[in-house]
Amino acid sequence: MSKVDWKPGNMVYPLPAVMVTVGNAPENYNIITIAWTGTICSDPPMCYISVRKGRHSYPILKETGEFVINLTTKDLAYATDWCGVRSGRQYDKFKEMNLTPGKASKVSAPIIEESPVNIECKVTQVVELGTHDMFMAEVVNVKADDKYIDEASGAFSLFKAKPICYSHGNYYEVGKKIGKFGYAVEKKKRKRPVKKR
Repeated sequence: MSKVDWKPGNMVYPLPAVMVTVGNAPENYNIITIAWTGTICSDPPMCYISVRKGRHSYPILKETGEFVINLTTKDLAYATDWCGVRSGRQYDKFKEMNLTPGKASKVSAPIIEESPVNIECKVTQVVELGTHDMFMAEVVNVKADDKYIDEASGAFSLFKAKPICYSHGNYYEVGKKIGKFGYAVEKKKRKRPVKKR
């Protein structure tokens, strides 16, 4: 086996491709597509998004201190990409992509009704980095589409929504399940041998 050295870079792939909504009134609502996002703490639940200062959403985020992470699906892939390459300075992205701004429960930023999961966030800290600034935030509410909730178990199945991810400039569907957390150390149930009579 042979390894090749590359220059330092972001190689943690794949990543979620999410649509982040910002704004505190319909006239400044905007959608920004982001892959630099993730979990940073379990208790309290916290996440982050990293945004370039030149993006239209940046000053809105700084002013309002709130945003919603809207998870994306195969059906939302086109809108996800379009909202990432067009600017809210020139376009009403909700209108252009036929997306529905909905009311969040705990923040002023809108949710995207077509998204299966909406994660409402309040900014706790902004860290200035290089090309991007990181908006660290506490998750204050989560909305989930009830059509993906199993009535018997009450569990939410995002997989049924066909989520997408992003890797090196491309979007991908999430593949088949190959295991679950802890399966590597799980004790196998052994079948009792059948006694011969």
